[in-house]
Amino acid sequence: MIYHLIKILVRFAFSIAFNFKVEGKENIPKDTVVIYAANHRSNADPPLLGCTARGKFAFMAKEELFRNKFFAWLIRSLGAFPVSRGKGDTKVIDTAVERLENGRSLMIFPEGTRSKDGKVHRGHSGAAIIAARSEKPIIPVGIKFGEKLKFRTKVIVRFGKPIQPSEYIENSENPNPRQLVKLKNRYMAEIKLLAEDSPETAEVNNENEKL
Repeated sequence: MIYHLIKILVRFAFSIAFNFKVEGKENIPKDTVVIYAANHRSNADPPLLGCTARGKFAFMAKEELFRNKFFAWLIRSLGAFPVSRGKGDTKVIDTAVERLENGRSLMIFPEGTRSKDGKVHRGHSGAAIIAARSEKPIIPVGIKFGEKLKFRTKVIVRFGKPIQPSEYIENSENPNPRQLVKLKNRYMAEIKLLAEDSPETAEVNNENEKL
């Protein structure tokens, strides 16, 4: 109950605060658990994505956010689980896969930190590993706005078409590192197109890649 209420309130608040637009939502499969992989530009990115995509979420949050008991309870109720950045904690992968298996879509920002120049930078392979093990599709997401996120800024949340890990991964239980890199490169390229280009340009570039 609290999850859906907060989602509605956040969406309403953003519609007032920003010139808010959602594109490509038809690309999200209905009644399917997915992995949303998005670029990361501001602290508002998780709620921006969370209030626009379908279903309930799980998402990683830095462990420092769980030190306050009330805030920890709040974000846990919204699907958050702690991650220790830079420690290579394999338990985080296990937790993410478990959340997907329990019916929550996963929200992840592959760059690992916020972009200071607004461009999409080199990502990590965490989403690829999780997708390979869970066999869940990746939905690339581009969050686009001007130099700074401020009142009445034009904000676009753009969803791309699903990427099936089976297109790249032959063995989900023991994925090949090279195949994981290829999958990572694919979703990072899609995120970059969605975040930095117009939908028309992204579509043309996608078609050119297939030729």
